[in-house]
Amino acid sequence: MAKFDVAVIGAGAAGMMCAATAAQRGLRVVLIDHATKLAEKIRISGGGRCNFTNVNAGPANFLSENPHFCKSALSRYTPADFVALVKKHRIGYHEKHRGQLFCDDSAEQIIEMLKDECAGGDVHWRMPCKVESLEQTAEGFVLETDSGSIEAPSVVIATGGLSIPKIGATDFGYRIAAQFDLRMVEPRPALVPLTFDAEQWAPFVEMSGIALEVDVETGSLKGRNPTGGRFREDLLFTHRGLSGPAILQISSYWQPGTPIVINLLPELDLAATLIEGKGTIKKQLGNVLSQWLPARLAEGLLLAHGFALDARLADMPDAQLRKLGAAINQWSLTPNGSEGYKKAEVTRGGIDTRELSQQTMMATKVPGLYFIGEAVDVTGWLGGYNFQWAWASGVAAGLAV
Repeated sequence: MAKFDVAVIGAGAAGMMCAATAAQRGLRVVLIDHATKLAEKIRISGGGRCNFTNVNAGPANFLSENPHFCKSALSRYTPADFVALVKKHRIGYHEKHRGQLFCDDSAEQIIEMLKDECAGGDVHWRMPCKVESLEQTAEGFVLETDSGSIEAPSVVIATGGLSIPKIGATDFGYRIAAQFDLRMVEPRPALVPLTFDAEQWAPFVEMSGIALEVDVETGSLKGRNPTGGRFREDLLFTHRGLSGPAILQISSYWQPGTPIVINLLPELDLAATLIEGKGTIKKQLGNVLSQWLPARLAEGLLLAHGFALDARLADMPDAQLRKLGAAINQWSLTPNGSEGYKKAEVTRGGIDTRELSQQTMMATKVPGLYFIGEAVDVTGWLGGYNFQWAWASGVAAGLAV
């Protein structure tokens, strides 16, 4: 039986970060993954350039049933710390929209960097290697794998969530949590396109491919503990519904059966502008709206809300213009679901953080068992935040094991 100080299961962002951190402290670490290709989620991220962190990352950018949990790890390993590591490995990077940092060249550079960091601590690899069982013993844990038995006093679960099964996502971490009677927050797809009933969406199918910047919100934004979110980002019409950064962001907050509210012209009070222009603008309503919206979208919105395309602005009652203004500045529609895990960038929910130490990521009632990364009920916004949680939680566990 092979003996190690630490066994890390899952060689993605969090797992490699944890393994490297622990191994560079002088511990004997084995890193196990069932996949044949390493870190596919890193490789495909950011359009192949890996949006590896966000300079603005902080607790306010994360969702959890226990929102204070992430503060400790995020404060002890910051975006500046990861940037320092990127610079150490001489990887060129650049900042894009809203603090997002990307590799100049390729996501492969981040994978190679993490491999080099693991090599710096002489991490032992088992890949591809399937863990068939994990049992607690008096000395720690025994892992039975298809490459033989492994014994370790500490085990770190870094197997991610259910998102993108075609690149290897499984429920392994959740099964381990159930085995040790750890509570779960129900997992669901997040950062995912939203879909609509075919009949409801029929007027907008031909809008597919149209993109524009919008404000989008959902849930309650009022009170001491608001449940909703609000974002200004680009929206994209698809054949089945809505996508783009605005929708991916709001999908993490959206609850089934509730509407989302979209302001298609966030810089314009449409009703007031149309009423003010009645006396001077002689154009048809569709032509007027096309000043601010793509023509196809303007026509589709007018038809969907019962307005005639050839109606002249000057002939429209103020009440009708207010109705049109509300339809565009406060377009409320209720999704029937999402594109699911196959298109979700992350999984919301997971291991209930109230079962874990926020300093060490260890399960408080299972000494030596740790959970990090996406397996845990901490979900970041779109834009590098989830990678920052992977790095920070991986380092927290790597320093603690």
